[in-house]
Amino acid sequence: PSCPPEKAMVCFGNMFIELPKAKTREMLRQDQEELDEEINNLRKELRVKVNRLYEAQGKPELKGFNLNPMSAEEMKLINRILEG
Repeated sequence: PSCPPEKAMVCFGNMFIELPKAKTREMLRQDQEELDEEINNLRKELRVKVNRLYEAQGKPELKGFNLNPMSAEEMKLINRILEG
């Protein structure tokens, strides 16, 4: 079944629902923000746990382990610089 151009078919569990594209876009944006936040929190917790493990084993702290990935905007700027 096709849906009007201003609507999108969205899958919820095992059923499809027609929603306005703007509403669908906003739902996806919010989901992505929540996922990004959860990923960042897990990365922070992992760093702390790994450092505790190394400390308990008497090993020195990992070098470069506390680095953060570049944002999409930073990557765009780097690519723009590299392209000249």
